[in-house]
Amino acid sequence: MQHPILIALALAATISFNAKAADALPNTLTSAEQKAGWKLLFDGKSLNGWSNFKAQGVKPGWQVKEGALTCVDPHNAGDIVTADKFGAFELQVDFNMAEGANSGIMYHVTEEGGAAWATGPEIQLEDNAKAGDPQKCGWLYALYQPANDPKTGKPIDSTKPAGQWNHLRILITPEKCVHEINGVKYVEYVLGSEDFNSRVAKSKFGTMPKFAKAASGWLAFQGDHGEVAFRNMKIRPIESKK
Repeated sequence: MQHPILIALALAATISFNAKAADALPNTLTSAEQKAGWKLLFDGKSLNGWSNFKAQGVKPGWQVKEGALTCVDPHNAGDIVTADKFGAFELQVDFNMAEGANSGIMYHVTEEGGAAWATGPEIQLEDNAKAGDPQKCGWLYALYQPANDPKTGKPIDSTKPAGQWNHLRILITPEKCVHEINGVKYVEYVLGSEDFNSRVAKSKFGTMPKFAKAASGWLAFQGDHGEVAFRNMKIRPIESKK
């Protein structure tokens, strides 16, 4: 007969292991993340909390596939937006690009533009190897790109090949904005700064009076340039210091 104390210790270890395993499940929040204010944007099972830009519901090109929010048909998907608006925040997302695919995440999106990108700055997502857009994954579209990697002489690129999962972290606050891919910092900038406004004026966005002017707005995920999947979509609203 086993000693009661040994049985209790074994049971406690099993409970602890199972709790950690549950915390590690995709599209879930750990107890520590919940306490820190993180929220899930995608439950891994449904399209609840999402709609197409300036529309009701979600087009059939977006589906939940193997626990991921997936653009399976870019010809009938379009941009989807969150139900809630966000100002300052930290966002973490896993993304998986099909070969040659191109997508993006826009923030501070409002209805004042004809398209989501007419108001919301876009973090470019793409298969760098096969996609045709010269704006590469992790860049702030047409505005900021990483410094050159001394080993390659080309902008830093920490993305994995098409078909593999990448991790994106975005920090957006009035004090600074940061993009990271797979733990590597790409860019840092300040919204509304002299440098930012100068770059906007020289870009195609210079003709869009509402571009990057809102202090808060929806997040928009692009779904019209190839197949892309998202999971572990977590956001932590931040109380701004300004």
